[in-house]
Amino acid sequence: MAKIILQGFIIVPDLDLELVSRELVTHKSLTLKEAGCLTFSVVPDESNPNKFNVYEEFVDQTAFDNHQARVKSSQWGKVTSHILTKPAS
Repeated sequence: MAKIILQGFIIVPDLDLELVSRELVTHKSLTLKEAGCLTFSVVPDESNPNKFNVYEEFVDQTAFDNHQARVKSSQWGKVTSHILTKPAS
């Protein structure tokens, strides 16, 4: 199976910035421990404090689907459920 790569960004409203930044630490840690996660990066954009650049690689679709399922039921999933996400063009 082919490796899955996701690249894009999220835009976090000012009101959620502190909470999302705090939860991101746990989200990164849990994601990097997932079976099939090759790399996972969510970093603040240098020019926009509300934008976080995202880059993820998983060994295959199954690993990515498992990640998505975990995220939906996690605290990260709850605090980011209304946040704008955008894939890279």
